Order: sequence, then structure tokens, then C-alpha cells
Amino acid sequence: MKYLKVFVLPLIGLLNLNAACTPGGHASGSSFSEVPADTTGFTLASVLQDEMVVQQAKPFKLWGTAPGGDAVTIKADWNNEAVVVRADAKGEWSGLIPVPAAIPGNFDTHTLRVFHRNDTIKISHLLIGEVWLCSGQSNMDMELKAALPWLRGVIDYEKEIAAADYPAIRFINIENHFSKQPLPNIRGKWKVCSPQTAGELSGVAYYFSRELAATLQVPVGLVISSFGGSAAQAWTGRSALEADPTLKEKYLDPYDNSPQAAESLDSVKTLEKLFEVLARPSLLYNAMIYPIQNLSIRGFLWYQGESNKQDGSIYTRLSMAMLKGWREDFGQGDLPFYYVQMTPYNWEENDTTATYYARLREAQDAMLEVRNTGMAVTMDVGEVDNIHPRNKKDVGVRLSRIALNQTYNLKNIIYMGPRFKGFEVSHDTVKISFVPQSIGSGLTTTDKKPPRHFYLAGEDKVFYEAAAHIVDGQQVWVHSDKVKKPVAVRYAFTNYPVTNFANKENLPAMPFRTDNWDK
Repeated sequence: MKYLKVFVLPLIGLLNLNAACTPGGHASGSSFSEVPADTTGFTLASVLQDEMVVQQAKPFKLWGTAPGGDAVTIKADWNNEAVVVRADAKGEWSGLIPVPAAIPGNFDTHTLRVFHRNDTIKISHLLIGEVWLCSGQSNMDMELKAALPWLRGVIDYEKEIAAADYPAIRFINIENHFSKQPLPNIRGKWKVCSPQTAGELSGVAYYFSRELAATLQVPVGLVISSFGGSAAQAWTGRSALEADPTLKEKYLDPYDNSPQAAESLDSVKTLEKLFEVLARPSLLYNAMIYPIQNLSIRGFLWYQGESNKQDGSIYTRLSMAMLKGWREDFGQGDLPFYYVQMTPYNWEENDTTATYYARLREAQDAMLEVRNTGMAVTMDVGEVDNIHPRNKKDVGVRLSRIALNQTYNLKNIIYMGPRFKGFEVSHDTVKISFVPQSIGSGLTTTDKKPPRHFYLAGEDKVFYEAAAHIVDGQQVWVHSDKVKKPVAVRYAFTNYPVTNFANKENLPAMPFRTDNWDK
């Protein structure tokens, strides 16, 4: 039952009728049942709070409830003019106010007020900067601090937390919840990153934001919406799944035609049941994505895949549907989507030839065909016997390099490791070339040893481990005495190969194969 343990056993002692939390410790403090919306009075969406970061250079949307037909006035201290809107017949209102570009090095705080009749809602200590939504399962959720015995914290977490004095970095942990119907609000509180709060912050998101803030010299806001043990279909809206017949047949139809579809979510009282619910379609989307779709953001960060490890190539289709739905919901164009390729892990099989996790990575790689996406490779930082590897710094930094190059147009920053371009066979040697911009300052290995995990096969389709060496910092030549006439090459195409092949910017090579010999 290790598959269950590694994702959700941190819930022991915390799962009861009224509360649960992820491996990162985001307790909900209420039951998993749906929460009715309060539309009886004047409210502001719960994610809009003191201490938050407002996305720069985009209209900032505010929304809430008020009696139908009533006027609501929005006034921010960075604007001379107020914005007046009216609540509709359903008692809902929304309004857009312009937001200026952030000035590098300027960390002045701001105040915003929303007026209705004689009531005023004031949100203070706001910063104008960059906002990213960070989602996925336990490796995104994993905080800087340790949660022993299950999570050991990031490397040197005591020192990292003690030094995490970054008042221009703000974050909100959206409390874990799932729902059969889309919900209007989330629970959670915006916090300033400090030694007192940083332990609660996702390690991946923290290192990402630290690099962004240092390079851009603007505030960074992090919306952490993650749930350990969750599957991608749970984060995908129902309409997005219904729009694809293959996904509908794979995920929606089996659920809709099962007894689980009629169950109350209050029945989640055991870890086994929780794990099963986290694979149900749309439940996390309804509770943890839909309620924040009006929020102005710069883009998405995504670290998920363990719970879909057997889904193979369909994971590309699922990810594309999820992202298409998110982009349509947020209504801010093709928002950047930067994600983490799954880290090597031995799923208790001790089978060095198993490839189903490699096929999931291949499906993740295929997402790069979608506009405005980028993938952080982690083949070198895995711990084959730890599903939650401690090195989250390299993961977050690599995501930041993608964002800095692709989103913020800092083209001098190398953001990808060696990516396969093509190969040619010369006698019994395969000469592999790579996409020029992925070579960076040159090909190398991180331990000064020959590159590992290259395999060759002949027409018999049997792969043998091959010797590899780097030529002129530009190519890799591969040879095996057991393959006299090679026709196919694979690199790191097994479940848990911890690699050493990279460019001199310390970005690891992307796994690849040249064959399509699926079993």
C-alpha cells in the first residue's frame, strides 16, 4: 500500500469528520461538503485580502455580492478615478480597475476600498507585482519545513527558513477542499514571507519567487492551490472533459455511472476513501480553481503526475484539456503554463527496465507543442526511494529560468537543458545532435564521468546499455558492442534513471527515444 502512503499518509491524525490537510499541512477546518454562497449581503471575494499582491499592468478584477441593482464603488489609491458597477439580478457584481506597471525597486504598499451604501470594505498593505498560480499534488504542496516522519523538508530547511525574510514575496495557501459543484469562494489567508511564515510555503514556489523577485526587483505573489495525492482529472473542469470524447469515456463516464457519483463527500472518513476521491473528475477544480478564476495573474506553475503514472500518452490529452479550460476560465489569453517533468522514482518494483513512468514523461514532453508552455526537467535531482525529493531549489530555479526567458523576455538566460534534435549512424556508432539553443555553453556531465543511461537497439528491437561520450561539447556519440547495426536510441527512458548529462548551465538533458515500439 506504499502508493497510498507516499501521498496521503501525512494526513494521519488530521483526517476526521471536520478537517483534513495535505502533506504540506493546509488544514481546511471544515467538512468536505459543499459550502453555500452568502448572497444575502455585501461581500468581496475571499481571495481578495490584505497583504496580497496585485498583478501589474493588467486590469484588476474585483467581485462579490450585493443586493440586485445596487451600486458598488471601487477606489484604489493608485487611481484618480473610482469605478462604479452594479450588482446583477443574481446579487453578483464585478468590476475592473486599471493597474500600472510595477517600478523595479519600488515596494510601496497600497490601499483599496470598496463601497456599498454605508458599508466599506478596505484591503490594505497591497503590493503591485507579479502573481503566479501554483498547483499540482504533493511535490508542489511540499513545504520548506519538515513534517516528520513523512516529509524531511527541503535541503537545509532550518537555514532556509531562518533566512527567508522577503517582505515583497506574499503567498496564500488555498485550503484543501473538494466539491461536486463549482464553489464561489476559497478559504485561505495571504501572508508575508518571513522566517515566521516561510515554513508553510511550497518549496518549489518559494525558490521560484525568490529568483523572480531578485531578478525583476518587483513583488511576487504566490497562490498555492495544491493537494497531495491528487490526479490531473480532479483539477480539470467537467466541461473540458466533456468536450473531448476520449477523456469523457476515460474519466467522466465511469464516474458518472458509478455508485460514487451519488455519494455525499461527507463520507470521506478514511485515507483510502480520500485517495479514491482525489482521482474523481473535477472535484478539486470545482473547489480550488473555479472560485479564483477572476483573479488577475501572470501564469500557472504545475507539478503533478504521480497519481497518473499509468496513464501514458493520454496524459498529454488530459493536460491539454485542463490547460485549455483554465485559460478560458481566467480569460487572460494564453497564460504561460510552466510545469515540472516527473522526477525519477522506483515504484517498489526494482525493475531497471520498466518504462511506464518514462512514457508519462514523454506525454509531459509532448505538452511543449502547446503555445506558451515550458518544462523543467528533474532527471538529476530525484531520490529513487523518496517520492518527495528534498532538492526543491533546483526545481524552483529551473521554473524561474523558463519564466524569465519566455515570459519576461530575458533572452540571455538559458532555460532548457540538452534537447534531442536528431541522429545519424556511422558504422556501429550513433552520433546524436541537440537543439542548438539547448546546448547553452556546451554539453557536459555533472560528475565529470561519461554520460549515463543511453541505450541502443538494432532491428531486433532489443535495447542494450551503451557507452557514450561528448564530442566537442556539441554532440554525444554512443556505441555498444552488442549492437552492430543500431537503428534506434533511447536516453533515460526508464522509470528511475538519475542522470548526469547536462549543459554547462547545470540544466539536465530531456529524456527521449527515437523509436515508437510500444508494447
